[in-house]
Amino acid sequence: MQFRDLPSVDSVLAHRDVAAAAQSFDRDWVVDLVREALQSAREQIRQGGDPPDADSVASSVCQRIEDTMRAEPRQVINATGVVIHTNLGRAPLSRAAIEASNQAARGYSNLELDLATGRRGSRQTQVQSLLQQITGAEAALAVNNNASAMLLGITALAAGKEVVVSRSEAVEIGGGFRVPDVLRQSGATLVDVGTTNRTYVRDYDEAVTENTAAFLKVHASNFRVEGFTASVGTAELVEVGARRGIPVLHDVGSGSLLLTEKYGMAHEPTPQESIKDGAGLVFFSGDKLLGGPQAGIVVGKKDLVDVLARHPLARAVRIDKLSLASLTATLVHYLKGEAEKEIPVWRMISTPEAALKKRAKSWQAGLECPSSVEKSRSAVGGGSLPGETMPSWVLSLDCQALGPDEVMRRLRDSSTPVIARIEDDRVLLDPRTVLPEEDGPLLDALRSAVSD
Repeated sequence: MQFRDLPSVDSVLAHRDVAAAAQSFDRDWVVDLVREALQSAREQIRQGGDPPDADSVASSVCQRIEDTMRAEPRQVINATGVVIHTNLGRAPLSRAAIEASNQAARGYSNLELDLATGRRGSRQTQVQSLLQQITGAEAALAVNNNASAMLLGITALAAGKEVVVSRSEAVEIGGGFRVPDVLRQSGATLVDVGTTNRTYVRDYDEAVTENTAAFLKVHASNFRVEGFTASVGTAELVEVGARRGIPVLHDVGSGSLLLTEKYGMAHEPTPQESIKDGAGLVFFSGDKLLGGPQAGIVVGKKDLVDVLARHPLARAVRIDKLSLASLTATLVHYLKGEAEKEIPVWRMISTPEAALKKRAKSWQAGLECPSSVEKSRSAVGGGSLPGETMPSWVLSLDCQALGPDEVMRRLRDSSTPVIARIEDDRVLLDPRTVLPEEDGPLLDALRSAVSD
């Protein structure tokens, strides 16, 4: 019987590489891995496979150890052309933001110490000052992500009360994150008004009761409704709120602090505009168009922000020191007027077509695989500017010999994995989203992937 041909646990443990691993790591863990590998081999035999020898089992155990010890998440090269790629960690950080995070990680920091007085301070002091200057808000607060910011805001201001939302804005933002679910979790009651495609000022006005705590406006960041539509602008909604004594809470999503029209795209709402229109609180992400680390940012009127800051949930969702350091450094770029130059997201968006074409051609040189440099389109991604793309140039690989899926697999298996995209059975690599220092590893991976 083939099960009898399986090596024993002891024989695998005696293998040179496994024995070395048992000395370097917890022996009981290595023994468990050997047993799991042998159990997997038994399943393969039941399905008609051949029994592996001790060397094969030892190799699988060592590979499992190597995979477990490898740092995750791993660095990958984004050649998809999607600037804010959710699956690839969204926005890459600027050099200054990376250094700030490293510095905060190296030792102790004045995270909650006022160096001037020697007394306890707030981790929010510096980031609040920067956000006030950039957005024009009276106050600001940073938490760990935008979902938390929104949950904190509604919980602190509207638990047990009603929040009025346009039916067209009671949306699912992504990853199953739904506005009605957030309201339910916060303890607030959703009152939706208008219709899927048309909502008017009177709809909000007529929905107000003595239990209404807030008007909530949500930017449709990952879809677009066109045609027979009507919506209420922030300034209009603020007028109704001011008359009825109700604050307007506005989730602008991607946190664009620059005007996207400058780069040939549709307008993306900015926090500055919402503050100018009189919104009580504005929520946005730190790791999308803002170009920083994962964070949720709240800016707005001081009395409302103070309510959020004092709420017990604020501690549960507070921003950590590494994200805080890199967020602060990212915001400094905006104050210095250097965001387009220093923040990778904006550098990618602002790269001219000619530079992209030149770079794609440099990748093509020396490749033994049939290829061409072609016009294409890049996307912003990350739920920002839905349907909007930017003109680009890509390196297009004709992969008939190996097949595009095999080339993609080989690119992912590189020491620095490369993530590209497939169109019309060709593998496309877009230089817009590849950092300049990644050209060397990308070319190494590319040459290896297309070789027979």
